[in-house]
Parts: sequence; structure tokens; C-alpha cells
Amino acid sequence: MRGLRSLSVGLLSAFFSTTFGLFFPPHVEQLPTITVQTSGSLIALPYDENFLFKCEAKGNPRPTYRWTKNGMDFDPHKDPRLIKEESSGTFVIPNNKDKAKYQGKYRCYASNKLGTAISEEAEFIVPMVPKFPKEKAEPVVVTEGDSVVLECNPPQGIPPWQLYWMTNDLRHIEQNERVSMGLNGNLYFSNTVVSDSHDDYCCFASFFKIRTIVQKPRMVLRVKPMNSTEGDDGIRSVQKRKPKMLVPYSHSTTHLKKGDELELECIAEGLPTPEVEWIKMLDQLPKRSHIKNFGKLLTIPAVTELDEGKYMCKAKNDLGEDVHHFNVVVEEPPSWQEEPVKSQLAEIGSDIHIKCSATGKPQPTITWKRNGQPLDDFPSTNRKVLDNRIIILGAEQRDTAVYQCEASNKHGTLLANTNVLVMNHPPLILTHNYLEYATMLGKSLMMDCKVFSSPPATLNWRREDPEGSVDGERYSLLKNGSLQIHKVEMEDMGQYKCLASNSEGTASITTELFIKDSTRIVEAPQDMKVKRGLNAELECQVECDPTLRRELEILWLKDEINILSNFSERYFTDDGILQIVNVSNNDQGNYTCIVRTSLDQDTASAYITVLDVPDPPVQLTLTDLKDRSVRVNWAAASDHNSPITEFIIQYEENHWEPEKWKELLRVASSQFSAPLTLYGHINYQFRVIAVNAIGRSRPSMPSERYKTPPCAPDRNPENIKIEGHLPHQMDISWEPLLPVEHNGPGLEYKLSYRLLGVEDSWKEQMVKRHLFVVRDTPTFVPYEVKIQAFNRHGWAPEPRVVTGYSGEDLPLAPPEDVSVEVLNSTLLRVSWSPVPQTTLRGHLGGYTVHWWQTQSLLTSKRIPSERQSLTIPGNRSHTMVLGLKPFSEYSLTVNVFNRRGNGPSSSPISFTTPQGVPEKPPILRATNFQKNSITLVWAPPHETNGFLTGYLLQYQIVNDTLGELNSVNITAPDTTQWVLHDLREENSYEFYLRACTQVGCGSAISEEGITIPEALSSKQAGGTQEWFVGMMCAVALLTLLVLIGCFVMKNKGGKYAVKEKEDSPADPESHGMGEETPGEYSDNDEKPLKSSQQLFRDKEDDSSEDFSMTSEDEDCEFNEDGSFIGEYSGYKRRESTEVNGHAPVTS
Repeated sequence: MRGLRSLSVGLLSAFFSTTFGLFFPPHVEQLPTITVQTSGSLIALPYDENFLFKCEAKGNPRPTYRWTKNGMDFDPHKDPRLIKEESSGTFVIPNNKDKAKYQGKYRCYASNKLGTAISEEAEFIVPMVPKFPKEKAEPVVVTEGDSVVLECNPPQGIPPWQLYWMTNDLRHIEQNERVSMGLNGNLYFSNTVVSDSHDDYCCFASFFKIRTIVQKPRMVLRVKPMNSTEGDDGIRSVQKRKPKMLVPYSHSTTHLKKGDELELECIAEGLPTPEVEWIKMLDQLPKRSHIKNFGKLLTIPAVTELDEGKYMCKAKNDLGEDVHHFNVVVEEPPSWQEEPVKSQLAEIGSDIHIKCSATGKPQPTITWKRNGQPLDDFPSTNRKVLDNRIIILGAEQRDTAVYQCEASNKHGTLLANTNVLVMNHPPLILTHNYLEYATMLGKSLMMDCKVFSSPPATLNWRREDPEGSVDGERYSLLKNGSLQIHKVEMEDMGQYKCLASNSEGTASITTELFIKDSTRIVEAPQDMKVKRGLNAELECQVECDPTLRRELEILWLKDEINILSNFSERYFTDDGILQIVNVSNNDQGNYTCIVRTSLDQDTASAYITVLDVPDPPVQLTLTDLKDRSVRVNWAAASDHNSPITEFIIQYEENHWEPEKWKELLRVASSQFSAPLTLYGHINYQFRVIAVNAIGRSRPSMPSERYKTPPCAPDRNPENIKIEGHLPHQMDISWEPLLPVEHNGPGLEYKLSYRLLGVEDSWKEQMVKRHLFVVRDTPTFVPYEVKIQAFNRHGWAPEPRVVTGYSGEDLPLAPPEDVSVEVLNSTLLRVSWSPVPQTTLRGHLGGYTVHWWQTQSLLTSKRIPSERQSLTIPGNRSHTMVLGLKPFSEYSLTVNVFNRRGNGPSSSPISFTTPQGVPEKPPILRATNFQKNSITLVWAPPHETNGFLTGYLLQYQIVNDTLGELNSVNITAPDTTQWVLHDLREENSYEFYLRACTQVGCGSAISEEGITIPEALSSKQAGGTQEWFVGMMCAVALLTLLVLIGCFVMKNKGGKYAVKEKEDSPADPESHGMGEETPGEYSDNDEKPLKSSQQLFRDKEDDSSEDFSMTSEDEDCEFNEDGSFIGEYSGYKRRESTEVNGHAPVTS
């Protein structure tokens, strides 16, 4: 198998020869390389603890270190006051009083057996405390109008510094166009006035780095007034003169470094004070230039070559001008045109080129060194030195060294160390063997084969398993030896071999390529809108290759910023779901889900829109200020993604209810101003609230206050009520004006009233309250009433008149022509004639019907009175009374009532109700089950509602289907048991029993029973008879106990109600009879005791039977034959059901 593509890797100039230097395997010898160094100036400031000179280097063997100071050897280890680091060449100068002796320029040398690297030069500067010389300056005496210069001559110190002029009491000398300080610190007077005379002109110099301020001894300036000379106009004047430059003194050329700030200064003397103008010759001043110091200083920050040229300043006044020209030259420190390579590896016998090309202004000077020594100290026959390069011909191992190139001009020095290693070495593949690469279909892949060798090795790539070609457009062999495959296909999977060889030997490695499924988002997050304060969830579900599942990473970004690194407080992620808790407005933005493995990634984004109440309206102003109106204006703020629907305008006044805001007006969202109608004598302020679908904004800032002038009330009181709580008085009340409606101080009400149709004049009362009582009025007569508001500024409009009545009294007469019509056994119609208004004496409230049962026609016994009532509101003269007991005698009365109370009742009317159908029997029991017969036993109904005439017994087979219904008429009313014969053997039967009167039969009670086989019939016969006898004895005993209880309760005065009425029944006519006005039922005040009750229950799992009885009548009786005919109630049995749709009657 042969490689189909090869590449000669030029290690000298291709892969390894980079600006970052060679990469050497650890066991290969290497020249020293400085990695950490101190360069530039190191100023010994007084507040620093110490001063560090760093020097660290790498190499093989490990480098050793030495230092020079001002070009002479300097050994830090011989000075015990210095702190040394044993693992490097670094040393520390402590900040003590001896530090000045260490001032100088330092350089570090790092050496091993192959060569020496040097550091850049570092200067240690120990500044001295600057001082002004102690000298006594003679007073400066000038004549008014002359120019003068007070010299500062500040001491030299560490920049930056600041110069300024003050008096002894630390007042700054005022500077202006006439008096100003120059860059050199001198104080220039273009002309003087007498007020310039002071004995304490002091120049101060402030040095920030050393935290020092020094002061020059004070100077005295005396300005003598000019001699008394008068002009033509008789006014003394100072001799004027044209401008003359004080600074600069002569034409000059300014040299400065690129990037520095250009400062050009022109200060001129003259009278009047000259004005200075700046011009750039043949060009315009740069846009970034600044004119300072009252026009006397031109500055240009960060100058470039474009700022070079000639500049002119012109000082002029009324008498003439003076000019000065500046020639500005912008220079540059050295910079590399082509940065020298840091390392070169050359085979023995090859030619080596070391290039050092720098530029600058002035042009830098190039100096070469070898291992830190001048190159001339190492004569060689195979080396040539040209302007900017060294050429070594036929390099030998002895040419291995560190070559230094220094490029210098007056603005600085550049230093470059180039390591040149001359050696031969067999190929050494730096990439690990048996590496596995993985990628996705369609992606590009690069498989490394990094080689160290000298001379350069030739590389071959080939397919191993399966065999294949690396030829074609999809394969590229890079200069660093790597194989790049474009748009990977499935057939590219397999093993590859890289083979490197040179004259010194060969080496190879094997790699393997795997194709993986791509990572993709299958459920991307969706755009959403969420209210502030709620929670939001974004889902990002992903599929990836199973082998990459463990390294799969899901990242969430918000507006390109990692969420968990920057917003982790309210953000939570779990299995591809991002949850945002308590969403705020700051959470709005674009959210990106990034799912990635080491091989690929996929992204998806969604936008969260946060909905919130609007921001408060802004820019609230008041316009169109009038006595009773104003216009409020505002501007809408952010609606937070939910459109504003309306604005609410609120007001507050500081007299009646201070700090309480009330709604005044609502306007549409399209309006940003609104006219407001105001009350008088109110000190208003307003605010606006914006409303959207989410809610209300916070209120805007309140407006300024606006107070309206007082005026008369706008309206009169409303909701006037005229009531008579007592027969001979009339109570008048009304709804007072709101405090803000007073419109001024001193609010009162004028109450006027008169008899309707009787009196022409009004009776008037001035009141401050909203209630007045008119006494000694006739009973229930109509009055006219009006109320008018008044304050100190006038009356409200004429009030409207309302009509009401004076106090009521009880009605005098009952309803007449009361008649009744019995409609059926439980329903009655009542009618009457209305009571005349003259005897009503008030507002008609309605009528009340009272009735009570007096006798049961079944027993002919009198019944204690239990009155019931029905209230009929309004002017109705008939109603229906329901719920009467059949076959009974009743009495009935009717009375009228008004708001004062009830009138007298009508004379009682008696009536009787006809018989009705009985209630269903309380108990039915099937017993004595035989082959073709069953015995039925029951108790009579406790309410027969008439004379009992007998029973209707019906039965049918109820096996899988219902059989034919058979009937038996039992005409003896005293019968309580019946034997049914001719039944079918082994069949289930359902029995129905109804009690009957002359009117008809009542509801049925049901029971089930089963006929038995003939074999069991004889065995049960005896037992059944015994059970029946026992049951009847138990019934008789319980009946006796109940009877005794009845007599005991009766002797104690108890009354037995037919039933307890828990709810007052409605007027039956209003529901059942179609009448409009509802009525009310009510019991009499005298309430009967509840009936005592006993349970009568059947236990299905026991042959014994328990019975209970409830008596709700006054009498509990036995028939003449001794059988029980009392009431049975509360009996519950699973087999008992409703029959033919008839529900049980409940007493």
C-alpha cells in the first residue's frame, strides 16, 4: 500500500518559524528565551513598599542570570539589602532611605551553554523633593499700562505637575484675556492697572505622583499711576500701543512624538489688550483642536503626521497686530516593519537569514549583538552583516546563539532576541499516536501530524483500513503537516497513517476517523408574551449521537449574554427547559438555546415579550386656566407591550380631604389633554394614570396647584325624603352637597314647605344640617317642599318642588264584605272590599288573612287555636289559602295595615273543608310464605282525611319481567291483614296497598315477597304463626306505651301541632293562580310543641321486629276490637318504594 500524497514540511520558514517561535520537545536542547521582564522607567514613589525588577526565562538547560547596572556588572546576591528569587533572576529593592544608591539603568542576561538572551533596559529613578531656590526677589515696579512678567521658574520633578498662582491667603489670582499664566508657569500681564498691585504673588507647583506641593517666595508688584496728563477731551488717558509678542520670543520649530499632545502658545502685550487668532498655513485647523487660556493656547491631542505643518498666531488690537510662526514636526519612535522571528531551526550546512527591519522618525539605527555582546566581538568568515539583516553561510553548530537586534532613535529603543539553533535531528512526530477523530457528515475535519525535525521531513498520508486514496478535491495537505478533509462522507470513516522521513530517520502515527450523527434541536423555543410577575418557560429539546449524549451541553443566552453566568438569580434550567421566575421588564429580549457537543452545535431563538402596566404619564402641565375650568396636558410613557386603552385623571384638594385622590375624568388613549370642569373655592392639583389590559400604571407626578375663586353653589340638594314617623309630625331629610360642591364658605339650606292645595305662602327655615322635623301637622296630609342651597357668595338656582305626606296613624276600620269559596279539601279563595282612604290614615301596606282550625269533622273534637296568616302587599282584594286540612272546620279574618301598623280585624267567618284521599299506610309486611300463598299485614294510615271505606290491594310477579297486575278490593275499613291464595310456587311478587275514602284511594306502599317450595312450606308453618303472634303482641305493647305518653303530655298542657312550619309559604295566588302580588304566611305567636317520635324499624338480619309510632294528633286511640289505628312515621325499609308515580305524603 503506497501513499498517494506527500508534502515536504519546511520547518524553517513554514510551520515552526512563526512570530511566536519554535515549539521544541522537552528533551531537545533550547536556547534561553526571556519570558518575563521589567522595562521602561521605574519611579521610586514614597508610598510604594518596594520596587520589583523581574527577569524570568525558559531554556534547556535551565538558564542562569546576571545583571548589569549602567553597563557594569551588578550582582544582586552580593547585596544583603536586596530581596532575591532563587528560581529566577528577579530581585526587589526595598523602599528605604538607601534606595537612592540604586538609581540607574539595569539589564538582565539569561544564559545557558547554547547562548545568552538579554532583557530590555529598565531605569530606576529616585526622585528628589523639588524645591524653589531660597531667594529674595526685589519688588517689580511698573507704570500703569505697561506690561510685566512675573517669573515662576518651577523646579524639575516627576511629571505630571500643575502650576498655579495664588496669594498668601490662598486666593487664586484671577486670570483673563489681560492676565494669564503661560506653559512655563510665568504670569504675564499684557498691560497693568493700579489694582494689580499686590505684595503676595506666589507661584505654586504641585507634583501628583510624589504628593508634594512647593511654593516660591512671594513677589511684590507695584503699579504706579501714570502722570496727570489730559487729552483733548480733558480726560486723563494711558498711552495705547500695538501688540508685541511676549511668548514665544522668536520663530521656532516644535518637535513632538506621534500620539503626544501638541501645545502652541502665544502671549502678547499691548493696550488695549490684544486678541489672539490661530491659523494653520495652507490648511484648516484640525476639528479636534482646542483653543484654551483665553485664546492664547492651541492644543491638538494625539497628533499624527497629518498635523505637521506651519501654524501662525496673530495678536491684534485697534493699533495693529503681531504674528508668530510655528513649524510643527511630528516624529515617531522605532517600530518594526517586519518583526524578527523569535526562533530559527537550521540544519547543518544551510544558510541562515536574520532580518531586522524597523522604521521611525528619525530613522532608527540598527545595532547587532550576539549573546548580549557586540557582534564585532565574534569575528566570523561565514557571516555577512548588511543594513537590516545578518546572513550566515554554511551554518555550523558553533553558529548556535541568541542574536539581538536593537533599533533606536531619540524617542526610544526596540530590542528583539532571535534564537538560532543549528542542528540535525530525525523526525519526531509531536502528535499523539492512535488518536481518534470524530465528525459529522458534511463537516470539514483536520487530522494533525505535527513534526519536529532537521532537516525538514517529508510527510505522506495514506488510508489504512479500509484502503483508499487521499487524492481529490476534498483532501488538502497543509503546510503544518495536517490532513484536511472537506465535506466528510460516510466512506471517509476508517484508519489513516502519517509517515515523516528525512536524512536522519523516519517516524509514523496512526489515527482513526468516526462519523457521528449530527446534533439538532427537535423542539425549538417559541416566541411568547408573559405578564410581569408570572413565570415563563422556554423548551429546547435536542437529539444527538448516543455516544455524545454524556458530553451534550445546553446553553441559554439572553441577548448574546450567557444567562447562568450573568443572570442566575431567577433563571433555572433543567433538561432543556429554561424557567424564568417572577418575570420582570428586564427579562424581555431574545433568548437563544445553544446545544453543542465537542463536534458540532445547533441553535434556536425565541423572543420573550414582557407585558406590564404602563409607565406613569409624564410632562404634566396645566393650560387655559379659568375660574371654573382648566386644561390638563400630559405625554404617554412606555406601554410595556400592551397598548394603553384609556387615561384616568384624578384630583386632590387640600382643604376638605387632603391627600385623598379622587377620579375626575376618563379619556380615550388617543387623547393627551382634556378640559376639566372645576368647583369654586378649591385648591386643586391633578395627576394622570394610564390603563392597559394588564392594569393601571403608577400615578404621574402631580401638577402644580391651582385654586379656583369662590362663587355661589351650582345646584340644590337632591333625594329629598318626606316621612312621618309619628302621627302629628313630618320628617324632611335630603342628600347634602358634597364639601367640594360648596363653592365657597358659609353653606346653608333654605327649607320651604306648605300644605298642598291649602296654603299659598311658604313657611321657610334656614338650616345647616340636612334634616328638619315639622311638628303639629295634621295626620297624613300632602305637603309641598323645596330646598335651596346658599353660601356667602349667593344662592343656587331655583329648586324644584317635591310632594310628600305628614305622619301616619293606625287604620280605623276593617275590610268589609269578606267572603270565602272552598275550592277543594285543601284550597280556599278569600275576597274582601278595599278599605277607604279616609279610614286608612296612611300609605296602604296591604292586607293580612288569618285562619285557624277549630274542629276535625272526623272526630267532632274541638282543636285548640293555631293561627296562621298570609300577608298580601298592595291594593289586592282577594287571595288563595292553601295547605288546609281536609274534613275540618276553620275560622278566618282579614285586616288592613299601613306603615304605622295593623288595623282592626274583620268579623270571623267559619267554613268547612270536604273529605280527601287518605295518606298511604305507614307499614306493609309480607309474612307466612307458603307454596301458593302469602299473608300481608299492615297498619291503617294515620291521616285518613275522611271516613275510611277500605283498601285496594294489588300485586304482580316480578321475576325477570313484570307480570299481570291483579287487584283485590277490601271493603272492610278495619281490616289490617290479608291472605293471598292461588299464587305460583317459587315466584317473587310485588304488593301495593292503598287506603280509600269516599273521595278515592291515596298513595300506595309496596312490599316484596316470595313463594317457597312445597318441601319448605310445612317446616315454616309453625314458626311463621309463632312469629306473627309475637309481632302483634309487640305492636300492642308499644301502642299502650305511646297512649300513656299522650295522656301525660296532655295533662301537662302540651299542644300537638299537625306540623312545624319552618318556612312561611308564599301567597298561593301569586304562583298557582297567576296573581301578580305575592303573599306571606306566618304562624301564630303561640307555637306548639314538637311531637314526640319513636322509630319503627325492621332489622333484615333478625326475625324479631321493632316498631315505633309517632302521634301527631291530639288523640291516640284503639279501635273497639283493640287493633291499633295510631300514626306510624319514620319507618324505613329497603323494600318500600313509590308506586305509580305517587310520592309519600310527609306530615
